[in-house]
Amino acid sequence: MNASVNARRAVAMTNPERRAVATLALVLALRLFGLFVLLPVLALYAGDLPGGTPLLAGVAVGAYGITQALFQVPAGLLSDRIGRKTIIVTGLLIFAGGSVLAALSDSVLGIIAGRVLQGAGAISAAVTAFAADLTRDEVRTRVMAIIGVSVGLSFLIALALGPQLAARFGVSGLFWLGAALAIFAAVVIAIGPGNWAPPVRASTTNWHDGLLARRLYPLHFGVFLLHAMLTATFVAVPFLLRDELGVQTGDQSRIYLFALLLSLVGTVPLILAVERVMRSGLVLLLAIGLLGLGQLTLLQVSAPAGVVAALAIFFAGFNFLEARLPARLSQLAAAQVRGGAFGVYATAQFLGAFVGGVAGGALLGVGGWAAVAVLSAVAALVWLIVAARYDG
Repeated sequence: MNASVNARRAVAMTNPERRAVATLALVLALRLFGLFVLLPVLALYAGDLPGGTPLLAGVAVGAYGITQALFQVPAGLLSDRIGRKTIIVTGLLIFAGGSVLAALSDSVLGIIAGRVLQGAGAISAAVTAFAADLTRDEVRTRVMAIIGVSVGLSFLIALALGPQLAARFGVSGLFWLGAALAIFAAVVIAIGPGNWAPPVRASTTNWHDGLLARRLYPLHFGVFLLHAMLTATFVAVPFLLRDELGVQTGDQSRIYLFALLLSLVGTVPLILAVERVMRSGLVLLLAIGLLGLGQLTLLQVSAPAGVVAALAIFFAGFNFLEARLPARLSQLAAAQVRGGAFGVYATAQFLGAFVGGVAGGALLGVGGWAAVAVLSAVAALVWLIVAARYDG
């Protein structure tokens, strides 16, 4: 019994670790809230602006992803050299600047420009690497899960509030809110745990291990498809709800809230299965299958309740994978280039968001929302086949 107690104590998080994780989880949640709150409304808003088309609406939704993809690796590697805090604070201020530009724009091209600048504030890799720097390997999976939960809560609250806030303050008000939250997050990280000095690294001889390690490829591929499906879904579903089911923008928040809450019925058992019952690879395959099943269910809907059910299935898999993939990466990536490794991961993530937005917008204009759902279901099938060859 004493041995059991000592074992539990050995893997308990220390107070400094708790403070560090709480700070970083808050910073990432605030920053991502500024992106997530736009998902339910931006496609409709951009499509109605002068010059707006379904394709440009999709570009507006996913535009931040291309600059996120371009800057994550340089920012991650630079954080290995000059320090995590410097990169995180700078990125948050850049994001705030992009939010202000979009808030002041009255054309779809101006919105796209603001979104591109938002994406240039690439901090995801540095934040995740900072969390790994400040915690021990023994608690790493728990740390990533806590950060994942914070992101998930941010996602839930943002989707629930986005349509209501847009109805009251306009989409420009959402951009102003994003700017304010980013500046506040910059202050939090500046005065929070950790120092401004770069992390100590033994050498740079393993630089390629963070960027080119083959064992990380399935994780990068997976997060690319995961966020491509997410963004494409939120290009299509607002139009499905409004144009096919008669649910106006201000009322769509209830759909997303119910779906996200219901999805926990599936997400929690997946997390428990990884920790207590099943091989993680089998749970990974199950979660990917839920993504595809959610898209196929979406094709059958004829009422708002059907959309709730379809999105709940999709989010059950999405929420689990959003926490599991970075946790696995933190275990597999070489410590000397952790920032670079997470940079590649984040690049794949945001490149997926960009591709999903553009592809979703293009298909929406040609084949409607159903074509987008079919594409996402096919993407889930491809990922399932690839993942079946990899025990995550």
